Amino acid sequence: MSDDEREEKELDLSSSEVVTKYKGAAEIVNKALQLVVKECKPKAKIVDICEKGNAFIREQTGNMYKNSKKKIERGVAFPTCLSVNNTVCHFSPLASDTSELEEGDMVKIDMGCHIDGFIAVVAHTHVVQSGPITGKQADVVAAANTAAEVALRLVRPGKKNKDVSDAIQKVAAAYDCKIVEGVLSHQLKQFVIDGNKVILSVSNPDTRVDDAEFEENEVYAVDIVASTGEGKPKLLDEKQTTIYKRAVDKNYHLKMKASRFIFSEINQRFPILPFTARALEEKRARLGLVECVNHDLLQPYPVLYEKPGDYVAHIKFTVLLMPNGSDRITSHPLQELQSTKTIDDPEIKAWLALGTKTKKKGGGKKKKGKKGDKAEGGAEGEAMDASTNGGAS
Repeated sequence: MSDDEREEKELDLSSSEVVTKYKGAAEIVNKALQLVVKECKPKAKIVDICEKGNAFIREQTGNMYKNSKKKIERGVAFPTCLSVNNTVCHFSPLASDTSELEEGDMVKIDMGCHIDGFIAVVAHTHVVQSGPITGKQADVVAAANTAAEVALRLVRPGKKNKDVSDAIQKVAAAYDCKIVEGVLSHQLKQFVIDGNKVILSVSNPDTRVDDAEFEENEVYAVDIVASTGEGKPKLLDEKQTTIYKRAVDKNYHLKMKASRFIFSEINQRFPILPFTARALEEKRARLGLVECVNHDLLQPYPVLYEKPGDYVAHIKFTVLLMPNGSDRITSHPLQELQSTKTIDDPEIKAWLALGTKTKKKGGGKKKKGKKGDKAEGGAEGEAMDASTNGGAS
């Protein structure tokens, strides 16, 4: 075996050190999410909450591997975003933005952490209120969450990406909601947040992905976005885009001095993973980023919208396809849901009844029945009950 092959082999989940790093990143991002949810109160400034989420991840990862002989990169893998109501995704405003949360707002929190390039991402939907979520808001959260539960059970070795796309659309329809078009779930690899194996949420003539089969020792970010509207989000204002990722395979000699300055800073500080323009000097960044994007040196993450009055819910989790089954390592418990819908479809019920652990020969001491089959992490057990029993808890 060549050194390259050995290196490649050791960097998947067959290496216990790799698993430890994924789980370490997951533990930090789960705690960061918990902190951000607590900060979501009426009159709280969105940019302040985003900064607190990022600062927590930087601080916690900074305390790890301090004494390692080799330099280990660690920190934010995806900047904290708070997208409210009909805003679908990627809202992480500049420091000058004054947007605040209001009572009753439905907030999608999206964030990521990495240790040595091993990435754990999570997204969660929280309504700024005390008491249970009701009506259409409850329906769309239940749709996203139940679809996530089904996806967790179908992203397993031997299954195909198309199986997942078809299933999550069927689940959303049961709640009279739509899965949002254009959302991709990606395989994760070291320092790669958008790997080549992809699950497409909704297939249409404009978006095609290659058929793929899930395999043991792979890691996926499963990304589910559901809407009470049409599920066809639009870009309203390019100026709202603040999150970018370096397109490492592209080169171009920039003409403007401001662009060259910003691009040099990006290459030094954010050479691979997504970053927020807030981390750059704002005036110079505004000028320089445009030329970088126009020449494909940066990949923008646009802020997208459904129609006003529509509600959007987002659930994203990281799952490790371990030899003993699927291990969901990022999640957060949902608020109590009082959905107006119940799941009667036998196919959806059968998917939800699937275990997430592989039964090994020789038995072991695993409990039988549902609880033993749940993925570790606890939160999804509560979450599934909330979505399938109309929120009774």
